[in-house]
Amino acid sequence: MKILVIGASRGIGLEVVKLALARGHDVTGLLRDPTKLSLEDERLRKLRGDALDSEDVARAVAGQDAVCSCVGVASLTRQPVSLFSRGAANLLAALESAPRTRLVVVTGVGAGDSRGHGGFFYDRIFQPLLLKPIYEDKDREEALIKASNANWLIVRPGLLTNGPRTGEYRVITDAEASVAGRISRADVADFILNEIERPSRFRQTPALIY
Repeated sequence: MKILVIGASRGIGLEVVKLALARGHDVTGLLRDPTKLSLEDERLRKLRGDALDSEDVARAVAGQDAVCSCVGVASLTRQPVSLFSRGAANLLAALESAPRTRLVVVTGVGAGDSRGHGGFFYDRIFQPLLLKPIYEDKDREEALIKASNANWLIVRPGLLTNGPRTGEYRVITDAEASVAGRISRADVADFILNEIERPSRFRQTPALIY
């Protein structure tokens, strides 16, 4: 398959790139600075561009079987954030002519209807004090995606770790369930690739934790 990864130079995006290449897929990374992705592979294409530039996004999406958006902000902020919703709007516009392309977007526990189900510390302290502007925009992002006709999957990982890929984790689709827990970036990538290859939860918003 041909897979586009936005946010490919670090975190979950980098893990998706590595695992997709290991499974034999052709991968394109959309990167503001391609030098930040040090991986080299004959099936890896590094495309210079910005998720906030609609023309860059349309050029990157063309011909892809799946698109995975793993964008993130570089640091915590109290200033308004629009990266996630603006990036989603560009992706959805680019996919209007390709409705069968699989769109996977990573948000997080605490976005949308998972708010208030992340445990006391996360819900009452960590998210409102440190992540409020980020998650306000993730909410806008999710709303845009859910209202679209795209073939979408929203993935909400718990607190992220740099642990190994185990392939053993919980996938929670009950919006009322507790989703407090941790998950490695590598296992989030495992879930994403499994769904891209064998879709079973598209148009859902599963949370991932151990």
